[in-house]
Amino acid sequence: MVPTPAQEAAAQHLIAARRARRQGDRLPESCRPADSEAALAIQRRVTELLGEPIGGWKAALPLPGKTRVAPIYASNIHSTSPCPVLGKVARIEMEIAFVMGCDLGPRAVPYSEAEVRAAISETRLALELLGGRYADAASVTAEEKLADGMENQGLFVGPVVPGGLDKKLDTFHVKIEGPGGVLLDREGSNPSGHPLAPLYWLANFLASRGESLAAGQIVTTGSYCGVAEVPLGAPLRMTFAGLGVLPVEFTAI
Repeated sequence: MVPTPAQEAAAQHLIAARRARRQGDRLPESCRPADSEAALAIQRRVTELLGEPIGGWKAALPLPGKTRVAPIYASNIHSTSPCPVLGKVARIEMEIAFVMGCDLGPRAVPYSEAEVRAAISETRLALELLGGRYADAASVTAEEKLADGMENQGLFVGPVVPGGLDKKLDTFHVKIEGPGGVLLDREGSNPSGHPLAPLYWLANFLASRGESLAAGQIVTTGSYCGVAEVPLGAPLRMTFAGLGVLPVEFTAI
């Protein structure tokens, strides 16, 4: 689908911020998306202009009139520490992610939950890395955030959770510890009720639009602790109670 002039202008604005590795102004009023479809068109154009493969997705169950999905580019997915981030601190979300073992491509009949579940090859601990392209994120609309990939900066992929699909994944205790002590300690819960629910939705959302959820892609579906700010240059220990531990250190790009 060919973007409109306004969508092209918005995509160019966001691409400039990505390539400069800096946050900037919100989209000019003349090219701000008015709804989710316009925002998704800008997302697609950004992906085309970057020319990068999609290594994963972030997704949440939609709200009335609000689609919540964004690609995560392969170059922004990390699995070794130290993990590079933009900013003076790392803004992270503790999440459960699913690695796809086979393609779920376009088709007329919706995928069942059992089919989507059977397509998962691994369940992993993960940290979403946050950092959008707007300097004042509080001032922008939900549609502007959607156009910018829902503030995604990347993903840090942690260890496999053995037998993960059979574990209790809706709620569990989460803790973040650093050299100075405990940074976060609370009961966590997935905002969609269960982390698989947005994945079921995503598979059928993409299929209905002629797109695929591809083998090897990783899908993350919501934070168990909201947004946590953690320091750079310090060894950190993220505990997902009953599931595993994710050690990581962040460094500035």
